[in-house]
Amino acid sequence: MHPIDLIISKTPFRISLGGGGTDLPFFYEKEEGFLISSAIQKYMYILVARRVHPNILLSYSKSENCQNLGQIKHQIIRECLKFTKLKDHLVILSHAEMGSEYGLGSSGSFTVGLLNSLFKYQQKDSRKSRLASTACHIQMDLLKEPSGKQDEYIASYGGMMTFRIKKNGDVIAKPLAISKKSRDTLGKNLLFFHSNIKRLASTVLQDQRKSSLDDPEIFEQLRKIKKIGLQTKRCFEKGNMDEFGLLMDEHWYAKKKTSKKISNSIIDKQYGVAKDLGALGGKIIGAGGGGIFMFYANNEKSKKDIRKKFNSLGMNQINLPFEDKGSEIILNLLGGSQ
Repeated sequence: MHPIDLIISKTPFRISLGGGGTDLPFFYEKEEGFLISSAIQKYMYILVARRVHPNILLSYSKSENCQNLGQIKHQIIRECLKFTKLKDHLVILSHAEMGSEYGLGSSGSFTVGLLNSLFKYQQKDSRKSRLASTACHIQMDLLKEPSGKQDEYIASYGGMMTFRIKKNGDVIAKPLAISKKSRDTLGKNLLFFHSNIKRLASTVLQDQRKSSLDDPEIFEQLRKIKKIGLQTKRCFEKGNMDEFGLLMDEHWYAKKKTSKKISNSIIDKQYGVAKDLGALGGKIIGAGGGGIFMFYANNEKSKKDIRKKFNSLGMNQINLPFEDKGSEIILNLLGGSQ
């Protein structure tokens, strides 16, 4: 008989509802950022367990069997283990319900979920604020990823949240003041379709940052996106869901001006088709360039027509319900035995 120390975490993915892009350091360090984000019912699962052998066994989209931390190729896993000072006798397995090409914040969810499992494995504090800030530190400070703070924070907190990012990087997280009726209406009127175009988020984000340094107009568009995000918050609070759809249309046109990599002729054509069929607004979720379309339509005929047209184009509809919970431990076998 020997002890089983095994932990499994479950961490939601996200959709952005307003202010996307203002969570990037080059913006919030000058203007402060503001975002609205919602967790969704698609998840990242991370298992951390003790193994008898001293080496580290990893399984994600690839497999690794490492004798020490320096051999680990997966950067996030390597840095999380360094941060937690865990270095041997470990198994780490991950399973994502949807891949990174969908633009649903999977990298942030992976980092938060892994830290949650590692902290629980060590029986350490895993408060939401600590999970989020530590995950951001690993992604942004240690790995120098060109990412923002939205993904890690919504993965940690869950629900529908507003995030104000101060110039020093501190994040003030508050639940969105939206009624159940308005939330249900929003969920009913949002449609999601795969664009069938894959993209690498870091490429889009790097171009967006570079463009903002070269062209002041890019920064002005992000100011507009922040303003639209604050207007969106008021719409949700007042229960004016159709106004959100129209604001999302404004957001999309402003977002496209921040990088030439966010859209292309195919995406523009697909977006135009949805608008012609009755969508009030929409956008590509995440950094842009491909992944999932999100449209808002307020009547059944428009929804039916959009579904029919996009399905005929091979763009399958995806169901992404809202999720109330953030990252959580769903299995804790610390101190068990076999």
